[in-house]
Amino acid sequence: MTDFTSSSAHVALTGKQPGGETLWIRSAEDVSRLINSGEGARNNARIVVAIALGGVFLDAYDLGALAFGIKDVAREFNLTPTGTGMVASAITFGAIVGALIGGYLTDKIGRYRVFMADMFFFVVAALACAFAPDAYVLGGARFVMGLGVGIDLPVAMAFLAEFSRLRGQGNKAASVAMWCPTWYAAISISCLLVLLLYAVLPESHTGWLWRLILGFGAVPALVIIAIRSRYMSESPVWAANQGDLKGAAAILRSAWNINAQVAEEAPPVPPARRASWRNYGTLLQGVYLRRTLLATLTSVASSFAYNAVAFGLPVIISGFFAQSMLTTILVSLALNLLFAFVGGVLAVRLVPRLGAWKMSVAGYACQCVALLGLALTGRPEGGQEAAVAIAMLALFLFGQGFGPGSHTMTFASLSYPTSLRGVGVGFNQTLMRGSSTVSLFLFPVLVAALGTGVFWVIFLAPLAGLLALLAIRWEPSGYDVDAEDFAAR
Repeated sequence: MTDFTSSSAHVALTGKQPGGETLWIRSAEDVSRLINSGEGARNNARIVVAIALGGVFLDAYDLGALAFGIKDVAREFNLTPTGTGMVASAITFGAIVGALIGGYLTDKIGRYRVFMADMFFFVVAALACAFAPDAYVLGGARFVMGLGVGIDLPVAMAFLAEFSRLRGQGNKAASVAMWCPTWYAAISISCLLVLLLYAVLPESHTGWLWRLILGFGAVPALVIIAIRSRYMSESPVWAANQGDLKGAAAILRSAWNINAQVAEEAPPVPPARRASWRNYGTLLQGVYLRRTLLATLTSVASSFAYNAVAFGLPVIISGFFAQSMLTTILVSLALNLLFAFVGGVLAVRLVPRLGAWKMSVAGYACQCVALLGLALTGRPEGGQEAAVAIAMLALFLFGQGFGPGSHTMTFASLSYPTSLRGVGVGFNQTLMRGSSTVSLFLFPVLVAALGTGVFWVIFLAPLAGLLALLAIRWEPSGYDVDAEDFAAR
């Protein structure tokens, strides 16, 4: 008989003990089936999904905060365009390393342990950014923050996928897509914080603005650390896949309000696939090759275009209007809330019905039209041309939120079963962050050389993403990819 007297899987400190009919589990497949059916009341499962988005929030907050402060950073440290690009892209260098390590650790030691550790990177890095005496310390601090971001994303996506049902509203694809409106909400909050500090800081102290908004990132990180241990549990599917049915049953009771118990006659459960660095190679074999190619190509294309436009948004807007910092902040805030955020919310609501593939195609098409419009408009010479340019920026951001911004993570997270999900997202994030690094580094250089002609270069990215989708038709929404682990046994 299997020994179910002990378990190493962490169970949240909160959560009601369920009553009702006892459901007996004998295998990891039983655990997955109970979650996929979504029949439980989900005591803490929704809270787990919300907390899992904390790292995404901090990543986006930092990008938005530095986007407004990069001019002051360059002025204070007397940076060249190349130096500015290095400071801006340091976080993505860290994320490349963090994603590769984090993907492996997520599958090796579990979702919960990795999740509890990575927030400390955010706290240390945010404070170091705030007090950076020179560009080297600032770049190093942002590299450390990138490590936290890279480690956090694979485990966050695993939690979103493994604490959600398979089909219907709130399904796995919708939960994973929630990362997108969370991202835009964080960008908007950074805009509001910049606006608040801009209003209250004396004109003689506006040079402190970038330090204050970057340092403030430590506050939500500390809050997330405080609540994770109370509400977070290990992924029940991961625990079951490691042979820990007792731990998986305890998590089902706490997080899903399912009165799950381990059957006495349940046989030992061997791991479906042991965590190994070699699993990165598995992503490029068999059925996973096409999925990996599609997830990678769409992520790289989306990341390159979005980072160039989003990070450069304040610079672009100020160039269009030649107005004050206040105008730049307000227009950026309006574009993010009314178009990017709304597009992300629609993606969450509609993906159960339309699917990630169709929505990504539509989103990339919008971006292609928008970037062509911006390239043809050039630098606006009057109010009408400026309005057209702003409308094109709005269309680009809506397409990003509605399409690839939301669903590149869906392809990356739901193309692989539980045993490969960590390395799958880690591999995807490593290459995607590489694209972000190139984009953030090149944007200041290209703008200095090409002006608004840079939009012709950016246009190539969504075009490549659109062509990849048309060449590889793979729909992860509603597909039970975790069953591939059980079939392998």
